[in-house]
Amino acid sequence: MSWGTELWDQFDNLEKHTQWGIDFVEKYTKFVKERSEIELNYARQIRNLSKKYQPKKKEEDDNKYTWCRAFHSTLNELNDYAGQHELIAENMTSQIIAELTRYAQEIKTERKAHFHDGRKAQQQVEASWKQLESCKRKFERDCKEADRAQQYFEKLDADINVTKADVEKARQQAQMRHQMASDSKNEYSSCLQKFNQEQNEHYYTIIPNIFQKIQAMEEKRIERMGESLKTFAEVDRQILPIIGKCLDGITQHAHTRRIMSIVIESYKSGFEPPGDVEFEDYGQAMKRTVSETSLTNSRSDSKADRSSKGKSKTLWPFIKKNKGSNPEDFSHLPPEQRRKKLQAKIDDINKDIQKEMDQRDALTKMKEVYVKNPQMGDPNSVDPRLAEIAHNIEKLQAEAQKFEGWLAEVEGRMPVKSDPPKRTSSLYCHSPFSPDGSYTEEPSSEVQSKVQPETAESGDEFDDADEEMLPTIGTCKALYQFEGANEGTISVVEGELLYVIEEDKGDGWTRIRRNEEEEGYVPTSYVEVFLDSNAKGAITYI
Repeated sequence: MSWGTELWDQFDNLEKHTQWGIDFVEKYTKFVKERSEIELNYARQIRNLSKKYQPKKKEEDDNKYTWCRAFHSTLNELNDYAGQHELIAENMTSQIIAELTRYAQEIKTERKAHFHDGRKAQQQVEASWKQLESCKRKFERDCKEADRAQQYFEKLDADINVTKADVEKARQQAQMRHQMASDSKNEYSSCLQKFNQEQNEHYYTIIPNIFQKIQAMEEKRIERMGESLKTFAEVDRQILPIIGKCLDGITQHAHTRRIMSIVIESYKSGFEPPGDVEFEDYGQAMKRTVSETSLTNSRSDSKADRSSKGKSKTLWPFIKKNKGSNPEDFSHLPPEQRRKKLQAKIDDINKDIQKEMDQRDALTKMKEVYVKNPQMGDPNSVDPRLAEIAHNIEKLQAEAQKFEGWLAEVEGRMPVKSDPPKRTSSLYCHSPFSPDGSYTEEPSSEVQSKVQPETAESGDEFDDADEEMLPTIGTCKALYQFEGANEGTISVVEGELLYVIEEDKGDGWTRIRRNEEEEGYVPTSYVEVFLDSNAKGAITYI
């Protein structure tokens, strides 16, 4: 169906209809703009929510727990999820809003040109019609004047009292009017023929062509609206796989394996459970016999116990923690936790030393370049900074040596894993915690004299272990990825092959080695172990 042939007389209605179409395009553009603003606001709120629950610096230690890491990973996935909604808004702005805004301006200009041509054609037809009407009225007037002149001539010609000159004059006047009427008739006929030709061209050629262009413009507008609606859906559809991956990531983190041994590593004190408390019979006037299960090994200690009014007899697990300031050597902590803190401190210092050494090496190379190419800079300008770095390294090394001394002291006093449990720990005033809850490393003279030989022996074993590398007893394959964030552990990736140097001793951990410089513990459940046939036990863990 063609608008040019069917709607030839609906110029005004088509003008209103096309204007409504443009208004609809602008209305839809506004709708998409508000939708994109909603997506941006939603993404902003999701990002703020994720940021609000991100772990604070003081909560960094919680990252060692799998459920905390799973939640933090969920927050990161949620942040990516918000990014996808920002992408929706961005794509809607670029692919729909910007395009429709530009197209609305184009269609306005095109519509204006078409209807301008239509009005111009209408004005031409109307002008031709007015000219025809004018010729018609002139022809009508001239015919009436000719009739009146003829009647007047005939009246004078019949009157015998009128002179011949008057009759002749009337005849000439009638002839002139008849000639004017004939000329008007010819002019009217010419105008009529011209008008009919222009009218035919107007309604069968000009207007159909203009209306056909307007129809094509409307069809294109409808097509563009359909494309925009399709894009509106596709913008959402394109990000659905990525959003699905974000949700899959959250689900995957929710199924993270629970490593309960981390709790042991976090809170293990390193003490042996206390032994039985000896019955003290105050009813008999006799010297109390010192037993191996009691730490009250001297008379002076007994007096100290009595003077402490019983406070020192409280078992160490029930002593309140010291609320005072923590000492630099972490002596307020149990041995195992103190060892971890000292080791972590040493690692941090070593990292700082390495940074300073890297800066020193970079500045040394720069100085060498300046020496070879003086135009690039003054070599002496680097010396103050090198001196400062050397001072920093010396200071950090001294601090590291201090903490290494405390670490060696702690490791020397910690009980060896294979030793039988000692029942003389954690009783009375010789408990590793003082009555106020702080940890102390100053046992009584008698206990110290008993511990020192063991300490020296364990220290020798530790030194020998450092000097001689443990042999491999088999191989293992990592079943899962393990980050190894804690001291003494090692990071592995899924499918990695490594050497086993110490099998699981019942604590859920297996000691492995990657190369001569990298070794540590991984959860036994995370690896598949293949022990050599001549290794002890020769058991495969899965």
